Amino acid sequence: MDYTGFIQMLLEESEHPASALERRILTFHNPQLFNAYQRELHALKSSGITIPNVQSSQLIKAIIAPLPSQSELINKYKDTLLVEDDIQLKVHALPSTLESSPGIPYGVKQIQAPKVWSTSTGYNIKIGVIDTGADYYHPDLRHSLARGINLLNRNMMPLDDNGHGTHIAGTIAAANSTVGMIGVAPRATIYPVKAFDHNGSAYVSDIILGIDWCVRNHVDIINMSFGMKTRSRALQEIVNKAYHAGISIIASSGNDSKRRSIDYPARYSQTISVGATDHNRRIASFSNRGQYIDIYAPGDKIISSWIRGKYHEMSGTSMATSHVSGAIALLLSQNRNLHPSELKTLLRRTATPLRVRKGQRLDRDCGEVNAPRLLKEGMKANAGASEPITASLKPQKNRPS
Repeated sequence: MDYTGFIQMLLEESEHPASALERRILTFHNPQLFNAYQRELHALKSSGITIPNVQSSQLIKAIIAPLPSQSELINKYKDTLLVEDDIQLKVHALPSTLESSPGIPYGVKQIQAPKVWSTSTGYNIKIGVIDTGADYYHPDLRHSLARGINLLNRNMMPLDDNGHGTHIAGTIAAANSTVGMIGVAPRATIYPVKAFDHNGSAYVSDIILGIDWCVRNHVDIINMSFGMKTRSRALQEIVNKAYHAGISIIASSGNDSKRRSIDYPARYSQTISVGATDHNRRIASFSNRGQYIDIYAPGDKIISSWIRGKYHEMSGTSMATSHVSGAIALLLSQNRNLHPSELKTLLRRTATPLRVRKGQRLDRDCGEVNAPRLLKEGMKANAGASEPITASLKPQKNRPS
């Protein structure tokens, strides 16, 4: 392969950024070719040549670039590269309202997290929150946030210009017992990964780069409160890489009230998919549900931290997901050797049964996360299991490709 010629074509085509619909993910069929491309690129960079609009993921051997649909590069190297359109996706949240400080929010109480704080507060657990960033100046989060990364502008801190990421961070690990709120795991450390813009929008490539960063920085948990309807091979591959690296990936199922379908990436077997419940421990009306859900958690009318030091009430499976990430942090702080597949099985085995409305039935035995039971069973579990528990994976049958 002519790597210099390949890079020259890439440089020429990416110098004129294509429209948002023309971003591409180029995965090398042969990993050795990607590694050779990286070496050649490094050599060129040392001589002052850069490709500013192109990024790469070492984990899945992929290049992310703005290329037109009639790209000469894609046509010339079609036997070398797998090409995917870079799809846009959104955070999973419904409209919010301004609120006052909740102290200990009802959702944190409903999963009974305060009952285990004498045993575990999530100390020393690293949680990558791929979202809109976080408010580093919020008094409830000042002890909970590590530096993280801003994928939209790597020269800037991952500051939140939307609010969604700050809300997620607060539910997971807010720690201001004096005048503010307390999250599920108040001594866990959140690494904000800003992949979403001020509108709560991102591209698959941003998520891929975010997961890549989380794996390389050895986080224990990745919180992904967003989704899309379309399956991405590249996204599934990097989720799988993170899973096999021992990282638990918690993903929101979506807010479409669907009974037999959930969004990606929650639908991938390697994730823990989360549906939302309300104050009465019933499935929230907006939540997706059914056989692909692994666990439910409070997601209706959740008050948490917001940008500019404020608080907002929000609803969505996003909010439910943050409760589950916090609960897992409580357990991992006491038993770090649990495999993600074991955590999924423990979550389901220790869940509190849901309340069912008259005439309603559940598609399978699935409940709401229960922090004390999870911690009790998880601390007794055998440490260091290396084989995934396949019985805990989401159904594979009749999945779209």
